[in-house]
Amino acid sequence: MIRLILIVLLFLLSLLAVFKAFEYHLWLLAIAVTEFPWLFSSITIVVLLTGFFGGRFIMPGTIIGIVALLLFLSPIARAYVVAGNVRAEFDGAFGVTNTDSSSAPFSFLKMFKKPVSIAYKKITYVKYADTAMSLDFYPSRILGKKPCVIVVHGGSWSGGDSQQLPELNSYLATKGYNVASINYRLAPKWQTPAPVEDVANATKYIREHADELNVDTTQLVLIGRSAGAQIALLAAYTMHNKNLKGVIDFYGPADMVWGYSAPASPLIMDSRKVMEQYIGGTYSQVPQKYFDCSPLVYVDKQSVPTLIIHGNNDVLVSPEHSHRLNGALQSSGIKHYWLQLPWATHGFDFNLNGPGGQLSTYTVLQFLNTVTRSPLN
Repeated sequence: MIRLILIVLLFLLSLLAVFKAFEYHLWLLAIAVTEFPWLFSSITIVVLLTGFFGGRFIMPGTIIGIVALLLFLSPIARAYVVAGNVRAEFDGAFGVTNTDSSSAPFSFLKMFKKPVSIAYKKITYVKYADTAMSLDFYPSRILGKKPCVIVVHGGSWSGGDSQQLPELNSYLATKGYNVASINYRLAPKWQTPAPVEDVANATKYIREHADELNVDTTQLVLIGRSAGAQIALLAAYTMHNKNLKGVIDFYGPADMVWGYSAPASPLIMDSRKVMEQYIGGTYSQVPQKYFDCSPLVYVDKQSVPTLIIHGNNDVLVSPEHSHRLNGALQSSGIKHYWLQLPWATHGFDFNLNGPGGQLSTYTVLQFLNTVTRSPLN
């Protein structure tokens, strides 16, 4: 009976590998289930093997357990499907030959590797009258002046910091990129466009200290996650910086007007309250501000190349945002690629070596290699 209960619980957990979570804690579990599938599969196998020792309900438990095992393994299988297409799709989108054909987009064995970690330097990049902002600078591990990636963290515009998901920063540094992970002014004390101004000031600091940081200031790229992606996209499309070569959007809200009209489930997050604190009121109170901080509004024929990464099971920021941004980029003829991960939810890149983490990291590197070495814009 205990075996059956455990198997049923595992089965219920395994449903998060294919269905969207409907509650905050289930969303957190969904990240674990989909990005550590080997762990949950192993647990299921161990519980299934206990059936050889006899007991009641052996057959029903075994059948349910096998279904649970297949569901736990499904992100791995689907990752291989996406991996089989991503290289050709990316090359076709940018009109290039893959710049790193030696590495695989996804590998089962890589799920067990430990992410690299390198030392960073804390730097104050701007001082305001009432506060100062800092960044974490990860120097390129390859000598010489190298491009710089500016990372904007998530956190619903009111939380998070520069140490959010630092594994990608270290990884990119080992691949020859300087990385500046920035802090920015947070809501509700500061509202839009304050964070975009912070991105501009971080860019200014990096340009003015390029020699000591060994940065090639003609090759800058922005990366943003969630709320940070909205900030990065808005900065990329409005700064008109000729040295900015591209922007990477991890599951960011690109249409703030639509986003307010279609909020997330209140069991997950009060997304309207989050937006109101950041923008300064409800949509009916300040409609123009919602329009003004919607990145897709500013997409035109001069916009920088863009990489969109979004999980189809995202319950915090709807994939519809990426669909709308993709359409705007297509209409303006901007080189871009949309990496869609059918099983992934918001924050899937928590595990850099999980199925979604591997595919997104691979695509990020291909994008960086392409936009910083090819005359795309």
